[in-house]
Amino acid sequence: MTTLAPSPASLAKLSIGPYSVQPPVVLAPMAGITNAPFRTLCREFSGGKGLFVSEMITTRALVERNEKTMQLIHFDASETPRSIQLYGVDPVTVGKAVRMIVDENLADHIDLNFGCPVPKVTRKGGGSALPYKRPLLRAILHEAVTGAGDLPVTMKMRKGIDDDHITFLDAGRIAVDEGVTAIALHGRTAAQHYGGTADWDAIARLKEHVPEIPVLGNGDIWSADDALRMVRETGCDGVVVGRGCLGRPWLFGDLVAAFEGTGSYAAPTLREVAAVMRRHAELLGEWIGDETRGVIDFRKHVAWYLKGFAVGSEMRKKLAITSSLAELDAQLAELDLDQPWPVGADGPRGRTSGNNRVVLPDGWLKDPYDCAGISAEAELDTSGG
Repeated sequence: MTTLAPSPASLAKLSIGPYSVQPPVVLAPMAGITNAPFRTLCREFSGGKGLFVSEMITTRALVERNEKTMQLIHFDASETPRSIQLYGVDPVTVGKAVRMIVDENLADHIDLNFGCPVPKVTRKGGGSALPYKRPLLRAILHEAVTGAGDLPVTMKMRKGIDDDHITFLDAGRIAVDEGVTAIALHGRTAAQHYGGTADWDAIARLKEHVPEIPVLGNGDIWSADDALRMVRETGCDGVVVGRGCLGRPWLFGDLVAAFEGTGSYAAPTLREVAAVMRRHAELLGEWIGDETRGVIDFRKHVAWYLKGFAVGSEMRKKLAITSSLAELDAQLAELDLDQPWPVGADGPRGRTSGNNRVVLPDGWLKDPYDCAGISAEAELDTSGG
């Protein structure tokens, strides 16, 4: 266990509209990951402190009341505030989705996705491709903030499309102009995807550029110490943690301890990790309403939880094809559960590829002020992963 000393970061104060987020830590929306069961786990470890955002909800799918989407926007009764992340490329559709959230009391906070780098999103001009079109970004933010009324609207973005098309400073000013409450910046371009090293200097530059509103930093936070270092080095108002909590929901307990300067970091044995794995799979089954589907959905998490432990390739393969809680229990029981927390197990997890060609609509980069190619037809019709 690593004992913590009080830190200047413990003084950080973050407000998202009327909501105080103490300590200033946010669970990043991740498609297929940050559903209600995973948010529950993270909240339990943090003692309910922090802000936990839903996975990406497509505005068109919400407006059309897509069945999967309506399940994804379900929040546990203990979740306060309820935070939804929306993705959209059409201002009218985004406006309709925001007004639906307000009218039907579906959430307390809306985050807008301008950071996703995956091809199915960027080829439609969405996610991390969208801020390049300045007028379109402004129109979407205007519709969202206007429609949200008293609900705070935040946004998450990247530095730009690639090193030749950097957009984050312009986007930050537009966000301030349109009444956005806070901005989260992932210090990578869309082309980098999740490869290389996040540019924390860009976070510091954005903080200086938009002093009117909170700036949150995102990228390469694998431990609570990384979070403290980001705040110290960039001056950001809070941190957004994504891949760092994959297979490590207890990281949110570490973050609380780090920012409050109390307690110590978790170093769970494999037995303790196995208990969390079992609970995660069980929660997924309860949420989906089908134990088998819950365990199947849990499979993607297995390698993240077991990273660093001596498990063996055959057992990893068996765990990756489990289809019932009884089967999962039996296989976990076969492990050497007395293994201590492995040294160096806190490194990168999840997608790490980089230097990808960004898939964009034809002619997207010709003129940042020409938005003629975007319409409601570009909206995706599904949410999540």
